[in-house]
This record gives sequence, C-alpha cells and structure tokens, in this order.
Amino acid sequence: MAGKRSIFEEVGSAEKQLPKGGMIAQSKSGARGAIRLWLMLLFALVMVMIAVGGLTRLTDSGLSITEWKPFAGAMPPLDGATWASEFEKYRASPEYLLQNKGMSLTEFQFIYWWEWGHRQLGRVIGLVWALGFLGFLVSFKIPSGWTGRLLLIGVLGGLQGAIGWWMVASGLTGDAVDVKSYRLATHLGLAFIILGFIAWYVFLLGRSESALLQARRGREARLFGLSTGLLHFAFLQILLGALVAGIDAGRGFPTWPDMNGQFFPADAFYVPDGAGGSLPVWHAFFENPGLVQFVHRMSGYLLFAFGVFVWLKGRKSGYQATRRAFDWVMVLLFGQVVLGIAAVLTMASLPVAICHQIGAVILWVLILRARHLSQYPLQGSIRKGTA
Repeated sequence: MAGKRSIFEEVGSAEKQLPKGGMIAQSKSGARGAIRLWLMLLFALVMVMIAVGGLTRLTDSGLSITEWKPFAGAMPPLDGATWASEFEKYRASPEYLLQNKGMSLTEFQFIYWWEWGHRQLGRVIGLVWALGFLGFLVSFKIPSGWTGRLLLIGVLGGLQGAIGWWMVASGLTGDAVDVKSYRLATHLGLAFIILGFIAWYVFLLGRSESALLQARRGREARLFGLSTGLLHFAFLQILLGALVAGIDAGRGFPTWPDMNGQFFPADAFYVPDGAGGSLPVWHAFFENPGLVQFVHRMSGYLLFAFGVFVWLKGRKSGYQATRRAFDWVMVLLFGQVVLGIAAVLTMASLPVAICHQIGAVILWVLILRARHLSQYPLQGSIRKGTA
C-alpha cells in the first residue's frame, strides 16, 4: 500500500506512475516496417517470375536448357564454343528432333535466353531472400513468432527450384515435346502459394500485433469463411489454367460460347496411346485438349457465379474498407472472365494470354486482401463517412 500523502504536498512533486502495456506491447516487435518492405520486394520479384514463366511457356523456350546446374548455370554462354556445346545438347532432345529440327543457332539463342532469364530470376529471388533473412536474423530484428514464417518462404522457394527441374525433366525423354501438364500445374501452383504467403505476411506486418488483436474482435466469421472458399476455388482454376497451357489446349477451340460449334467437344475422352488404341479415360483430364479446355471453361463460370455470391455478402459488411475490398475482387473477377474469352478467341495470343496470367495474380492477391480484412477489419470513422 502506498504511503499517505500530505494535503500540502504539491501534485507535481509526486512521481507519475505510467501505465504498463500488456504482454503484446512488451513482446519483441522487431523491424516490422523493414521486413515488410523486404517482403514487398520479394512479392514483386515473384510476380515478375510468374509472368516470365508464362512467357517462357508461350514461346516454347522451357526445354532449351537440358541440364540443371543451380550454381554453375548462372553463367550464360559467352563464346562460340560454349554456344555450340549448348546447342548440341539441345539437338539431342526430343523437342528438337520431333518439332524443331533444322533450327538455326540464332533461333536457339532466342529460346535459350528466355529459359536462362527465367532460371536466373529464380536465383535472384533466392539471393534476396537469403540476404534479407540472414540479415534480420543476425541483427535480432525479426519480431517474436516470425522466424519460422520467414524461413518457410525460403524453404518453399528451394522446393520450387527442385520442382522446376522435375517439370523440365519430363520433357526431355522419349517422344515428349512439352513438359507434363500436371507438373507444370504443380510448379505454377506452388508459385501462387509462395506469393500468397508473402502477401498475407505483408498485410499482417502493416499493423502492430496489438492493433491486429484489437481488430480481430470485430472479425466477420461468415465472410472470412466465404472468402477462404473463394480463395481455394480460384486456386483450383489457376491449376486448371496451367493444364490448359501445358498442352496448348487454349489454341484448339477458338470459338465462344460454343467449342467449334459444339457445347461438349467431340472425342473428349480419347488420348492416343501411339499404337492405334487409346489410353485410360483418366489421361483425358490432363492430355485431351478439348476436355481440358471444357473443364477450365465450366470451372470459370462456376467461379464467377460463386464470386458474385461472395461479393453480395461482402457488400453487407459493417466496414467500408472490407466492402471496397470485395468490390475490387468483383472487378478483377469480371476482368478475368473477359480476358479468358479473349484468350480463347485469339487462340491464346501472347499479349492476351500473359495479361490473363497476370490478372490471375492480381485477383489472387485481392481475394487474400478481402479475406484479411474479414479477419482483421479496419475501423472506420462515422464523422469521416468511412464506417
């Protein structure tokens, strides 16, 4: 118990007792702002990586480098002898023998540079992650509970490199002239998972732990669940899009809303086995262009319908920032439908196809942002009209 104070004691002479913060406020906050900027840089690099990967696929450049050298491969050919050696390795590949026979060295160099640039960008991303993570770690700037999260990004990035080679290797044997579509879908899917984690962490680091804890009290559970479902549905559609790209299915049926005059493509379940017969039906879901594109189209329609439903629910949110977030999701979702139709009608022309892929990245992040605001809503101001 504090001693009694004389009634003649001046108030100013008493020692002020400052309130102490709770456990959240006293925990190690670290360099949240600096880490957030570093993650934003990684996000931008991964986004560019996805775009370059799409262009590499669209230009049929992905099989031009027939070896996986994570470190030695960072140095490109610098003289005629090295270029000749690389070209000779490619000339032994099925893609050259069955599809590009007679290709000149100049033509080979064009596709080589695309694939080398794609791999080099992966190395840059790994280096940026490693330097940032180790720098924050040794300087004890990582906030409490964040070391594992930041390490996860690096682990997934390393796994992505291995999956990338697993994908390329599938196109270098037998009579293959392309990589296996399901391996391409795995590679692209993991890229979106990495991008998703980075974006989510950027959103979390935008506010203090105490602010997040306070915001979570206003959590809109139903809206959070719906946005999570929309996120998963969008991810499925992204994987289906990768299957379309993997077998060039987007170029075989350049009509809409029908598919070359039919609702359901002919011979949808037929995949030749090379001996005059047909492979088992399940192969068609990965290798028959008509069926793969049909599934992607139908999934797109269902995703759009579900997106409209989620948007209408989001419009009823009690927070203006959340409502606006779902508005933007709806805008990009509609834009993706338009770009998807344009890709079909132009037989997946390079500019339209790459815009469609970049649109998928933006939509993915906007869904994540709407989901984040459903979990941690931003309090508005009635006076400012932002409630």
